Amino acid sequence: MSLPPDLEQPTGHDESRRTFLKQSSLLTALTFVPGPVVQAATNELDEKVAAAFEKVPLKLEVNGVKHKLSVEPRTTLLDLLRENLHLTGTKKGCDYGQCGACTVHIDGQRVNSCLSFAVMHEGKKITTIEGLAEGDKLHPMQEAFVKHDGFQCGYCTPGQIMSAVACVREGHAGSEAEIREYMSGNICRCGAYSNIVAAIQEVKNGGQKV
Repeated sequence: MSLPPDLEQPTGHDESRRTFLKQSSLLTALTFVPGPVVQAATNELDEKVAAAFEKVPLKLEVNGVKHKLSVEPRTTLLDLLRENLHLTGTKKGCDYGQCGACTVHIDGQRVNSCLSFAVMHEGKKITTIEGLAEGDKLHPMQEAFVKHDGFQCGYCTPGQIMSAVACVREGHAGSEAEIREYMSGNICRCGAYSNIVAAIQEVKNGGQKV
């Protein structure tokens, strides 16, 4: 039975009532959400907004290829190589500069990329393990590591090879003791140190260009 005209609800009343109920339900739900959860959501949003504004331009050359990038100032060179440029040969080991798995060359000098911010290397030339070989032809140090079984699990191998090349270039491969000293920043948890030393000695004594 319909109501008399003077008792009918105003136009839009049902919609307003539904909106009111939705808002009330939402507010009620929020009162039961733990404070840390709300704060975490707020912080995540703040970080995303801040990241969008904080990115800075960066130009560098990696393995002979020039890149123009936009990165957060806090991005490490290691994360830039792995996450932005997808050069995953450089490994993330300890992330504290103690294992050497992330070793790369910057303008010819070996560096632990996990301890170096990407923005510090504007205009510089970076070489990773992917940049040592010339097409299908392995670098002499890579060939020596294969020949002397200078790796077992292989996780530390890219950093070991990058440091080994630098060790020879720096003139620190004159003896087994000297090689061990200047390779001490690279840890091999499999214990293939004697094979690594043998590989470096072969390249050094063979007079091959590294």
